[in-house]
Amino acid sequence: MPMGTFNDTLIRAARGEKIDHTPVWYMRQAGRSQPEYRKLKEKYSLEEITHQPELCAYVTKLPVDQYNVDAAILYKDIVTPLAGIGVDVKIKSGVGPVISNPIRSRADVDKLGEFHAEDQVPYVLETIRILTKEQLDVPLIGFAGAPFTLASYMIEGGPSRSYNLTKSFMVSEPEAWHALMNKLADMDIAYVKAQVAAGAKAIQLFDSWVGALNVADYRKFIKPVMTRIFNELKETGVPLITFGVGASHLANEWNDLPVDVVGLDWRLPIKEAGERGIKKPVMGNLDPSLLLADWPIIEARAKEIIEQGVEHGSHIFNLGHGVFPDVQPATLKKLTELVHTYSAELRK
Repeated sequence: MPMGTFNDTLIRAARGEKIDHTPVWYMRQAGRSQPEYRKLKEKYSLEEITHQPELCAYVTKLPVDQYNVDAAILYKDIVTPLAGIGVDVKIKSGVGPVISNPIRSRADVDKLGEFHAEDQVPYVLETIRILTKEQLDVPLIGFAGAPFTLASYMIEGGPSRSYNLTKSFMVSEPEAWHALMNKLADMDIAYVKAQVAAGAKAIQLFDSWVGALNVADYRKFIKPVMTRIFNELKETGVPLITFGVGASHLANEWNDLPVDVVGLDWRLPIKEAGERGIKKPVMGNLDPSLLLADWPIIEARAKEIIEQGVEHGSHIFNLGHGVFPDVQPATLKKLTELVHTYSAELRK
């Protein structure tokens, strides 16, 4: 652990404990909008960066140094572990994950192998060790992609707007679907436990695209496997966060899961989430598009979220989705300072 005082504000907020200010971090805070990262991308691909632990640690730590955020988020992609179970996946610039052997049948599911983190993603674990033992004085958030979101890439063959193939497979081939969910759950559990063992202090499961499902299908096809994953991850002792986009209708379902923090995108105000009965700590939820607006607009919207978060009780400030390339780093630094100072005033 580096010299100095460890800032555990995010961990305490996630556990519903007393805090002096609202902690803040930003999804996709590492990379994309940072000039230092863009310079690196002229030489290296995302996969090349993540396979070099010292370089990946540098990218992961950049926003902590530049913005003074209360957590680092490991720089990698949610599809990173899929190659370990036999998925032929490549991340193509401007497109995203592209899979050349998509799932089409139960036989395809049965071909998937077992995941062993130390053998298959040693570079990820070494990056975590470098950061947590030598560099960070804030928590490192590890993460994994939740089964539905990973399955959507595996079945569609890449990113999708409709998830037609995925949802059709889910309802038409329920046995194959549940087999796939359980294989991905096993992978997630092993992957996350290895991240925590290496030093990650909190975990977020990104079910980025599960908002494509209605509540009934979520309960039938997704919720059981998510419950199993989080129950098994509870034994790690670190805070567990769940998050998805366009999924406000599922927020109460997430609240039922054995998670510590319910992530909200910008569509569901924190106040409304509380009125729905969500009393767990929440994370969110400034619309990232607003980061291109004039500062008075950003400030007003952020203050409203901070106020609702303080009233809710336990709140981790974040965006409702990830930072995108056009965002100015200076804006994120200024926003971080606002969250810290304004929430500290409200919490006195």
